[in-house]
Amino acid sequence: MPDLKSAAPSAALAETSRYDILFEPVAIGPVVARNRFYQVPHCNGMGYRDPTALAHMRGVKAEGGWAVVCTEQVEFHHSSDITPFIELRLWDDRDIPALARMVDNIHEHGSLAGIELAYNGMNGPNLYSREVPMGPSHLPVATFTYDPVQARRMDKDDIRNLRKWHLAAVRRAKAAGFDLVYVYAAHALGFLHHFLSRRYNDRTDEYGGSLENRTRLLREIIMETKDAVGDTCAVPCRISVDELLGEEGLYREEVEDMIGLMADLPDLWDVTLAGWENDSRTSRFGEEGEQEPFISGIRRLTAKPVVGVGRYTSPDRMVSLVKRGILDMIGCARPSIADPFLPNKIREGRLEDIRECIGCNICVSGDFTQSPIRCTQNPTMAEEWRKGWHPERIRARTSEKPVLIVGAGPAGLEAAQALGKRGYEVSLAEAGTELGGRVAKEARLPGLSAWGRVAEYRKGQLHKLPNVSVYFDSRLDAETILGFEAPRIVIATGATWRSDGVGHRHTRPIPIAADAKIFSPTDILNGRLPVSGPVVVWDDDHYYMAGVIAELLAAKGLDVSYVTPASEASTWTRATMEQHFIQKRLLEKGVHIATFRSLDAIAADTARTSCVFTGRIEEMEAASVVLVTGRLPEERLYLDLLARRDDWADAGIENVTAIGDALAPATIAHAVYAGRRYAEELDEPPLPEGALPFRREIAELTP
Repeated sequence: MPDLKSAAPSAALAETSRYDILFEPVAIGPVVARNRFYQVPHCNGMGYRDPTALAHMRGVKAEGGWAVVCTEQVEFHHSSDITPFIELRLWDDRDIPALARMVDNIHEHGSLAGIELAYNGMNGPNLYSREVPMGPSHLPVATFTYDPVQARRMDKDDIRNLRKWHLAAVRRAKAAGFDLVYVYAAHALGFLHHFLSRRYNDRTDEYGGSLENRTRLLREIIMETKDAVGDTCAVPCRISVDELLGEEGLYREEVEDMIGLMADLPDLWDVTLAGWENDSRTSRFGEEGEQEPFISGIRRLTAKPVVGVGRYTSPDRMVSLVKRGILDMIGCARPSIADPFLPNKIREGRLEDIRECIGCNICVSGDFTQSPIRCTQNPTMAEEWRKGWHPERIRARTSEKPVLIVGAGPAGLEAAQALGKRGYEVSLAEAGTELGGRVAKEARLPGLSAWGRVAEYRKGQLHKLPNVSVYFDSRLDAETILGFEAPRIVIATGATWRSDGVGHRHTRPIPIAADAKIFSPTDILNGRLPVSGPVVVWDDDHYYMAGVIAELLAAKGLDVSYVTPASEASTWTRATMEQHFIQKRLLEKGVHIATFRSLDAIAADTARTSCVFTGRIEEMEAASVVLVTGRLPEERLYLDLLARRDDWADAGIENVTAIGDALAPATIAHAVYAGRRYAEELDEPPLPEGALPFRREIAELTP
């Protein structure tokens, strides 16, 4: 295999100089960022529950070269909590030490620490505090889950109190050591955005009506914040330039006028789209730089630096943004999660080593499921402190024993490259002629091409590792493996989608006629598609697969009905903020969506469905049926090897381990994590009985 590490140093230096503009320092008020890489505030599912894990995660980003590293939104008063989401809190002085720990980790690597103070207002149902929410108007709370709670209209005393609470939080943030203290008015996720937008603000006093009045509170709070921090901290303002609702909400021209009124008041403008689901669209529904048309005019309105996001992974695109005067700093959330060392890799000319974000939003799902953030590309995300994992470093091998990995899907590829970097001799056997397994095939489906980066990054890393050998067309059986003389065997053979209807709804196979035309996602991924309609796509998986298949078949001109026992298409993708985009796309493609229906039996040309509530039966025409249900691990080889455990000693085998989908099918992120975990834990001593495989923090009992 070619050794990419042998590339001429002059080539790397030339590549680096091409991007020198990205490493120029930028003054932000009284502080200076060492380069133009700016990790904008982003949530992570850890917040006040896992503050040390969170502090280490942010610290690793600073180590990776991000000049500014920010928190997520930080609640600053108990009268507005965003439960069930787990964010940071700065309700009183007792919260300062946890935040200071994060600041220390960021400062350790020479980066600036930013805090995004947030009062959620009409977004906070206050399920924890049980306080009555407040906003500019009497309106139901604007939450993701339609909570049966209303916010009351704030009076003048409420506004004065809110300004006082914000000011107290600013002083606490300064005491914690932050270098940037945000005034947050973006994403329709806080009180300042609500005051700016006519959609939420129907006031007739000096805080409502005209553009000047609706920006009054924002101007007041920016000025108070600047006075409070003095000349030691910068004060950025984060604002959404468009709600994508036309004149029913905030729109670009109006927000540009607002920014014009306050042009040089904050020290930096952080410009976004609203809501969050528009600002952080999945790659299936938004390409890199999709926000550019909305933010391209902001720079001419102010003498202060401007930062914006766009899921930027291309260094050339970043340079273009700066040279064209669109942005002064390259804002990233998801790309900084996929590769915390992205800036350093660009600076060092190691572009091929960048783990590019695939835009799947599995990171976002951590926030929506109140669990530590995860990443499909970066399995070390949120494990920096919990497990001691690092995205760029892994300890050297502790034995000379080689490893055989069977299967080159996401789990096998990650295990191979991580073990290779540890120094182990690795043989990677792939039954086919292509690396990547499921991701290579799924990347060919509509809108998922970026997912191919999961395989491409790992293939690139393998090419640099002379101690990893890849074998194609190697469909191994137990007898062959017993003769391979590898002490450690890893089975990463993936999984196959079921064709019998077993999934969430049915835990036993459903009746299917022998002459019925049945397809599974495995068939679709292998190129076997229905050729005539009507086609019924049965979604009992509830993630992205059924929606993508329905879209694919509809684009081929087939009459498609999408049937699901859930209330909507691809319902779990609410956690990745794309469900409404999926449903819209399917409807636009002419797909009929039948919700709350159970697919119970399939005949030659019909499918029998029933209402999940009443049991009322309906027959649907179905020349073909695609069953998107459960999966079965490809475990035959694993079970065969276990059955021959008595032969292991003679064959020199010490252990056989199934990982990823071969053990239990799940997301691609789960598979990549499984590969990394195997590599990290190989040759580690067994944990003591009852010990956790990760660190956790436990709340201290008060007296």
